[in-house]
Amino acid sequence: MSPSVTDVATQPIYYDPFDPEIDIDPHPVWARMREEAPVWWNEKYEFYAISRFADVSAAYQDTATFSSSHGVMLETLDEPYPVPLVIFMDPPMHTAMRKLVSRAFTPRRIASLESHVVELVDNYLDRFVGSDGFDFVGDFGALLPPMVIGHMMGVPEADRERVRHYFDDMLRREPGQVAQNATALEASSQAFAYASELIEMRKRHPGDDMLSVLLEAELDEDGTARKLTDFELAAFTILLVGAGVETVARLLSFAGVILGRFPDQRRLLVDDHDLIPNAIEELLRYEAPSPVNGRWTLRPYHLHGVDIPEGSKVLMLNGSANRDPREFSDPDVFDVRRQVGRHMSFGYGIHFCLGAALARLEARVALEGMLRRFPDWEVDEAGLERVNTSTVRGFSRVPISVR
Repeated sequence: MSPSVTDVATQPIYYDPFDPEIDIDPHPVWARMREEAPVWWNEKYEFYAISRFADVSAAYQDTATFSSSHGVMLETLDEPYPVPLVIFMDPPMHTAMRKLVSRAFTPRRIASLESHVVELVDNYLDRFVGSDGFDFVGDFGALLPPMVIGHMMGVPEADRERVRHYFDDMLRREPGQVAQNATALEASSQAFAYASELIEMRKRHPGDDMLSVLLEAELDEDGTARKLTDFELAAFTILLVGAGVETVARLLSFAGVILGRFPDQRRLLVDDHDLIPNAIEELLRYEAPSPVNGRWTLRPYHLHGVDIPEGSKVLMLNGSANRDPREFSDPDVFDVRRQVGRHMSFGYGIHFCLGAALARLEARVALEGMLRRFPDWEVDEAGLERVNTSTVRGFSRVPISVR
C-alpha cells in the first residue's frame, strides 16, 4: 500500500525513481521537494534532484554545466554513454547531429502522415463499436505509435509489432530493480541486429522514408562532410523508433485514465474538438510520460544554498516542474481550457524532443477518433497496470467500459 498524503508530509523526504510505490503518485513528495528541498540529495543512489520549474528550465539550457554525455537514465549516469546517440551528446557534435536528423522531421513530412494516422485509428477503434469495452492501451494506445513511427522510418508493417516488443522489454524493470535484466539486454541486442538488417534492406531498396533520408544525408563534422556510419545509423534507428513507440504510448495511456477520471473535462472535448490540441498540452503537463531526465555535471553548480560538485549525477524532475505553483495556478487541477504555455514534458533547450510534433499529431487524431465513437467511458481502476522504468511513467494496461 502506498503512503497517504498525510504520511508523506510527516516523514523525511525520500524520492526514488526505482520505487514502484512512489511511482504510483510521486506528486506529494515532489511538492515537498519543491518547497522544502528544491535541490535534494539521494544518498542511496548518490544523485541530486532539481524540482522547480525555473531551475529545471535553466539546467536544460546550461549544457556547459549539465552534460548529456552519460545518458539520461539514472542507471547509466556513472559512465559516459557508449553509443553515439544525439540525445547523449553535447555541442558541437550534438548541433551537427541534430541538424542532420531534423531533416527527417520536417513539418511537411509530419503533416503528410495525418491521413495514415487517421486510417490506423479508424481500423483500431471501429472493431470495438457496439462492444462493452476494451483495453485502451493494449488494444489501441500501445499499437498506434509503432505503426506510425514504423511507417515513417520504413519498417515493414509485418515487423512493427515485433519491434514494439523489443522496446517494451528493453525498458521494463522488475519492481525495485536497477540494472537491466537479461531480457532487456537480449532485447537490446535483437533491436540492434534488426536495425542493421533494415539498413542493408534500405541500401538495396531506398524509399521515401526517414531511414532512406538518413542514408543519403551528410554530416558536417569540423568542416568535413561525411555520411553516417552503419553503426550510427543503427543507433539512430533504435533511438527514433524507441522514442516514438514508448513515450507516445504512455501519453495515450494517461489520456485514457485521466479523461476517464474527469468526465466533465472529457465532455468539453466531446462538445468541442477544437479544444483537443490544448487538452493534449494539459495532459502532458498534468502527467509527464517522461518525468525524470538525468544529466552529469561538468563543473560545480550552486543552487538554493546547495553546492553540486563537478562529476555529479543530477535528475531534472520534469513531472515536478510541471506542477510548480510558481509557474502554474492550481497546478494539481486538470483543466483542458488552461493556457498551458510551456511545459517540460518534451524537455527544453537544445534537447527539446525532435518528435514532439509527431506525438502531438498522433495524440490529437487518437483522441478525435476515440471521442467521436466513445464519448463516455469508465476506467476499471482495479485492472490498471503500470510500467516499471526509472524514466517513463504510464500504464501498460487500461481496461475501460464504453457505452
